[in-house]
Amino acid sequence: MRVAIQGEPGSFSHEAARRMVSGCSIVPCARSAEVFDQLESGRVPVAVIPIENSLAGSVTEHLDLLLARDVFIQRDFHLRIIHNLIAVPGVKKAELRKAFSHPVALDQCRDFFAKNPLIQATPFYDTAGSVKHVIESRMRDAAGIASRHAASVYKGRILTAGIEDDKRNFTRFFLLRKKKRVLPGANKTSIAFGLKNIPGALHKALGVFAQRDISLSKIESRPMRGHPWQYVFYADFLRGDDKLARGALLQLRAVADMVKVLGVYPAA
Repeated sequence: MRVAIQGEPGSFSHEAARRMVSGCSIVPCARSAEVFDQLESGRVPVAVIPIENSLAGSVTEHLDLLLARDVFIQRDFHLRIIHNLIAVPGVKKAELRKAFSHPVALDQCRDFFAKNPLIQATPFYDTAGSVKHVIESRMRDAAGIASRHAASVYKGRILTAGIEDDKRNFTRFFLLRKKKRVLPGANKTSIAFGLKNIPGALHKALGVFAQRDISLSKIESRPMRGHPWQYVFYADFLRGDDKLARGALLQLRAVADMVKVLGVYPAA
């Protein structure tokens, strides 16, 4: 099965896709929007995206794309993330002045940069791509931050392993399909909803879950594109597509301006 992801070979998205879809063929994309384009156009049946990291928080671009695009979350997966400082063979850590990686990865390595102030955190489009760039350019003053697999793919040398701030560092990935397809055992739902800016609006919205004793495992807000100072709420709740969940969503639609079910899936 063909799976669209954002990232070069050796990226964490590659690893997540291989674990989520056995025997898959990876279709790498340079930008996140291209992943959704591939899926919506039917060129691939599924896509894998990172949505949240246990240290750095949500991948906000992907939240926006989930709201804007016609796709559906089918599976949830947690991948342990180990970041490594990877350089051209023969380069010493003392020579480094830059470390390239994806901004989310850099944000997971704040302690490393605090302890190594001569090394500048430098955003790059992809973790594995940063290693590819450093190795192919034969850079002597820079390294990439990525997986051990990326070091193997691009023949880089790991100078320091495990530089993430916390060893319980996980990234949550979603498996997406174009059409709604709920797997057996689905017990978690992701939604997005918008509210009028009036007193008690959020209290009423959350009340539809409290009244039914439905647990919300996550809620956050994001700016609504094209509507300054208006916000969309993203929430996960611990029910599948059952009578209780459908009742909650029906009542939520009565008090909200907009409700979109992003996916119903088995919790990782």
